[in-house]
Amino acid sequence: MLVGFSLGLVGGGGSILAVPLMVYVVGVPEPHVAIGTSAIAVAANAAINLSNHARGGTVIWSCAIVFALAGMCGAFGGSILGKMLDGQKLLAMFSLVMLVIAALMLKTRARVGVTDIKFGMDNMPAIVGLGLATGTMSGFFGIGGGFLIVPALMLATGMPIMNAVSSSLVAVTAFGMTTALSYAWSGLVSWGLAALFVAGGIAGGLVGTRSARHLSERRGALNIVFATVIIVVAIYMLVRNIHVS
Repeated sequence: MLVGFSLGLVGGGGSILAVPLMVYVVGVPEPHVAIGTSAIAVAANAAINLSNHARGGTVIWSCAIVFALAGMCGAFGGSILGKMLDGQKLLAMFSLVMLVIAALMLKTRARVGVTDIKFGMDNMPAIVGLGLATGTMSGFFGIGGGFLIVPALMLATGMPIMNAVSSSLVAVTAFGMTTALSYAWSGLVSWGLAALFVAGGIAGGLVGTRSARHLSERRGALNIVFATVIIVVAIYMLVRNIHVS
């Protein structure tokens, strides 16, 4: 429910929350199994939350689909590299990336954005380039990538955070499924655990989507919530990694 709520609220936090929860709370002993399992659960929950946002008319489909297609290519390559590295090192590296993203989101929290964004030749290089880069990082760290995709979409197109949150779920679904297939092929998925996460995520996602619409009406509020969630989880992951090592 917590993971689904985060996906509905800020378009991210799926695997960022699911991986440490599976490792440190549920007790999955192998980080790569936690990554593979969370990728499937997050992709499914993201697809459900996407339908909730789509009904609200906040998804900018043209930009989201091109971004997702570019990112899927990167996610496949990134997942191959990620499986070659030690699981604990992956979690520590990802924590540092999260802190940088949080700082950037707080810096731009007062920015309004342009609502009538469309995909075109002027923003195509940025959308494709950032989609490829974000997808590679998503696959490498074994995440759905929402916390990377939302700021990347805002940077590439200038869209407001509410539209970026909604549109990001197209890519989160695609990236997560690409990563999940790669890990499933290697036998690194616990299917029963994934099913439980999906079931709980459906309920949490409905609440998260409604909360996002409410916060988006207050300037900068959603950015602050977005950054705060990232910082809290990143610090927790760093502390646990230091303790383990």
